[in-house]
Amino acid sequence: MSIRAPRKGENYELSVDLNSEYRDKRKDAIKRVIASMTVGKDVSGLFPDVLKNMQTEDLEQKKLVYLYLMNYAKTQPELVILAVNTFVKDSEDPNPLVRALAIRTMGCLRAERIIDYLCDPLNRALKDENPYVRKTAALCVAKLYDLKPSLVIDNGFLSRLHEMIADSNPMVVANTVAALTDIHKTASTAHPSVPSSDPAIFNITPHILNKILIALNECTEWGRVAVLNALSRYTAQDEKESEHICERVVPQFQHVNGSVVLAAVKVIMIHMRGVRREDFTKQLVRKMAPPLVTLLSSPPEVQWVALRNVNLLLQKRPDLLSNEMRVFFCKYNDPLYVKVEKLDIMVRLANDNNVDALLSELKEYASEVDVDFVRKSIKAIGQTAISIESSAERCVNVLLDLIGTRVSYVVQEAVVVMKDIFRKYPSTYEGVIPTLCANLDELDEPEAKASLIWIIGEYAEKIDNADELLGTFVDTFTEESYQVQLQTLTAVVKLFLKKPDSSQGIVQRVLDTATKDCESPDVRDRAYIYWRLLSTDPGAAKAVVLGHRPPISIPRTTVPPALLEELLGEISSLASVYHNPAETFIGHGRIGADAVQRKGTESSDDHAFAQKAFRTVVAGQQAENLLDFDDVPAQEEPSGLAATRILPSTPAAASFLSGTSTNPLDDLVSIFGGMSASSAHVGAGSPAFGGVGIGDGALGGTSSGNASFGSGVDAVGSLDTGHKAQEDLLVLF
Repeated sequence: MSIRAPRKGENYELSVDLNSEYRDKRKDAIKRVIASMTVGKDVSGLFPDVLKNMQTEDLEQKKLVYLYLMNYAKTQPELVILAVNTFVKDSEDPNPLVRALAIRTMGCLRAERIIDYLCDPLNRALKDENPYVRKTAALCVAKLYDLKPSLVIDNGFLSRLHEMIADSNPMVVANTVAALTDIHKTASTAHPSVPSSDPAIFNITPHILNKILIALNECTEWGRVAVLNALSRYTAQDEKESEHICERVVPQFQHVNGSVVLAAVKVIMIHMRGVRREDFTKQLVRKMAPPLVTLLSSPPEVQWVALRNVNLLLQKRPDLLSNEMRVFFCKYNDPLYVKVEKLDIMVRLANDNNVDALLSELKEYASEVDVDFVRKSIKAIGQTAISIESSAERCVNVLLDLIGTRVSYVVQEAVVVMKDIFRKYPSTYEGVIPTLCANLDELDEPEAKASLIWIIGEYAEKIDNADELLGTFVDTFTEESYQVQLQTLTAVVKLFLKKPDSSQGIVQRVLDTATKDCESPDVRDRAYIYWRLLSTDPGAAKAVVLGHRPPISIPRTTVPPALLEELLGEISSLASVYHNPAETFIGHGRIGADAVQRKGTESSDDHAFAQKAFRTVVAGQQAENLLDFDDVPAQEEPSGLAATRILPSTPAAASFLSGTSTNPLDDLVSIFGGMSASSAHVGAGSPAFGGVGIGDGALGGTSSGNASFGSGVDAVGSLDTGHKAQEDLLVLF
């Protein structure tokens, strides 16, 4: 039982008023209880006192008491049973509003003790003469199925729902469709392999189709959404039926509710797949454009949802809004998330006819105060240049005007965009390179620096002072980001291959720095590869580094075709807003017992795989030495399965192969410590890279390349000494 309120304070005063002999005082006390409950105060201690005021002829007071019961039924389940008699009595009240209110409240209580008492009142309500009671009871069946499916099936509520689709009242039909759809989803989720003959599965037949199409135009807006969602699940039998559905749904485009409009668009896009008449398809697309444009006059949040759905539609039907470019121009008070979506759509709609208006608009956006929006606007100019070849020159001129503003973030983003334009149109706009190089001091972001370095390396033969420009980055090589280091390394090698006479010093310096002082393994590996190529075969180096690269392009779609078709069937849902299937973001974080059990099985499998991998490493003693570039073949030793016949002779290897090792690191060290010198040692007398130093042949000068690789090779070579094996392993890994 609940604890009575203390004889002082607000709750005590409310308790006194709730038990007052005056009706008005009791009603006022209930209002104050609801007000306290609404702001988060705990008034559950007043449950018995509020329950006493349930039996009343005042409909407003009854609604307030029912609201209180719905809120605290879970915390006071033993007291809710006291309200059952009143609920049953109200379900037989002459007033249909009271009958519907009782059924709705009993369905919302979600207390197991009341479920059994709900069946008889619900059965009567489903057959009630008043349509308001019937439509309320239809939704109550879905709520009851969520709590106890067997009770719904045993009492024949599902069969009754299927009969109610033929009801004469359109609102009853709409609520019945909504309830059956909800039950269908619940049953399909709980039992994916449930047969189609199961009563919980809502199969839409041509007979049901005609019934819900008749009710569509007379429902409320939310009823229309439920009916349209059901129509999107229906599979038309032939082209004629697809056209019939589209014709009946098209009038919903004129509805004032955006959810109805998007649901209608979804139905049209799905059933257009079965229409082969080109003229009819064009007619539907033409009728679809005005309602989508109208959605853009909604509040920003609704605008954004509409824009995300429009983005998907344009990927399927690029001609949908081809004449509506100006509608997507950004307003000064649009939030950033709306502006970004509009930019993306404007680039998709760009063509030869409207590109001038688009470029002038984007140029204006580049002078805004929002840095992120400015960057995205400049990036949109580059995307336009890549998409429409005839507009490339105009886009480059706009970018040069923006670079002339000398605003740091504008210049840097413009340099990045110019790099993409050079990749799309090589050797076309070389006249802008001096302007870009003149702004070298303005660049402080890694991406902008890397872009300019790429341009200098790509056109090194046409830039007289290319070695000086790249030299500034070589001087600060170790201080730059990895992205800039990689680009500098490649650009200097390109410079050497194009101007070998004047750039030997800079390429020697950058390779030496990259292999000795750089922390990034990616940069070191690339430097070693370039060093090897240049020292052995400059022709191969030229073929690799200066090889032909295909021009870049912008894909017309941002999602795969199969996923696009799936998302078009989910328009007006979160899936179409996120551009991801629903299963990628729904249901995460809820772990049941079966999931925990599966996780434990996976963990044991991971352990087994780890043990197997360990044994494979031990057995594969004859591993290839990646740092050994000598052409002299190693002595023949058993490898793979053959090695496993020799290794068990040592205790450490035997424990590994049996999976019973207690100290894997020590056993690993002891195994590798006994390896033969021929399998791990690199000859000390031969220089790295097969005896060819960087000074030999290709690069000239002294052979200083051997020292660059000494430390790494020595570490591998020293593995044949048992007392230093552990230290050398730590050096390597």
